[in-house]
Formats: sequence, structure tokens, C-alpha cells
Amino acid sequence: MNSRSIAAVAFLLFCAPAYVAAGPPQDASVRGKVTLSGPVQKLKPLDVSKEPECVKLRASEPLFPESVITGPGNSLKNVVVYISAGATDNSPAPSAPVTFDQQGCHYSTHVLALRVGQEVRISNSDPFSHNIHPLAKINREWNKMQPPGTPPFSYAYDHEEFIPIKCNIHPWMKGYFVVLKTSHFAVTGDDGSFSLPDLPPGHYTVTAWHETFGTQSKEINVGPGESVSLDFTFSARP
Repeated sequence: MNSRSIAAVAFLLFCAPAYVAAGPPQDASVRGKVTLSGPVQKLKPLDVSKEPECVKLRASEPLFPESVITGPGNSLKNVVVYISAGATDNSPAPSAPVTFDQQGCHYSTHVLALRVGQEVRISNSDPFSHNIHPLAKINREWNKMQPPGTPPFSYAYDHEEFIPIKCNIHPWMKGYFVVLKTSHFAVTGDDGSFSLPDLPPGHYTVTAWHETFGTQSKEINVGPGESVSLDFTFSARP
């Protein structure tokens, strides 16, 4: 190759555009807060007099209803926020169970979200018996007595459903199993915030569910690596 040919090759290599193999799409996220507008009724302590042991256990710390719990800035607790449409989720249910304990005369987790097919491990840490009774309509309904000191038992649900739970012995004990197909969900804590990370870019429906105020849904678009802010506000009923 003569000097003129070498120079021509060098020119082409220098001036040619660089082609870089595209990497995998960057995951996106949705973050936000759930609040309550309007007046919030003052809660009255629950009547636990039917269980003398509960009267003793809760003498210095009464139990209150957990159907509406607000925090700073009227933030709303126990709201399940999840991707209800738009996410193809073929991931298997987690092998690790979620835990649900009966302790201090109430359910230690008022709203427990889990995946379809994931086991919930139910225990009784109280010194007296409970009867846990999830009131499923799509899944199989069951109830089970759990005396004190007995080992935990596990159960998995086959279908998506919002399942109320009660104790047949202690009528003030109420909670929810929220069984979801998607792995993209969160339950708001005291500050009402939620985060749905690791979302592929796309168009989604995000739904917020609360046991008292029902559901709200919003449509969003998220780009590669984008963090989208999305808030929900529920209205307190007069």
C-alpha cells in the first residue's frame, strides 16, 4: 500500500462516525405522596373489654381504629400504590414469605401487600388464642384457630384480590391482605410516601387503593432512567 492509500484509510477511520452498541434500557421510577383533604374525625379507643388479657395489655396504650391514619401534612398511611396496567411482569413470586403477626391484641401489619403465589407466614405472639379469618371471595375462604405458643403456619393465594381479615374471637381486629399480580407496588407509611422503582420505560396506569376512600388511577409515561413524580389526594367524607 502506497503512502497515498494509507493516508486515505487514515482519513476514513478518523472521520467515520462511531457506532456504539446500545445498552439495555435504563430503569425508571415513580415516586410520590398520598394525602387526605378535609377534616379528619377524632378517633375513639377501641373497646377490648371482651378479652380481659387485652385490657391488661393495652392499659397504658389503648388501641384505635386503623381504617384512617394520617400523619404530618395530612399524609395518609396504609395506601397500596401499584402498577395496575402497562407492566409485563413475568417474574416469579418471591420465595421468601411475608410475615403477619397477631400481637398486642391487633394485627401488627394492618395492610399487608404480597404477590400472587407468595406465602404469607401467620403467627400469634399473644398469650391467648386468635382465630384468623380472611374473607376472600375470588380465592378460597378459610379461617383457622391459632392458640398461644403454636408454631406459625403459611398460606399462598392463587388470584389477585383485596381480602378483608377479621378475628372471629376479637371483633375489633381488622386488616387486609392485598394480593397482587405485579411486583411493582408499595404501601404508604406514616409520611404517606411511596416509591415504585425498577420500571422499564413505557406507559403505565398507577392505582392507589385505600380501604375507606376507595381507588384512584392515573396514567403516566416514563422514559429511560426517568424519575416521575406522582401524587394522590383522597377526600375525607363529611
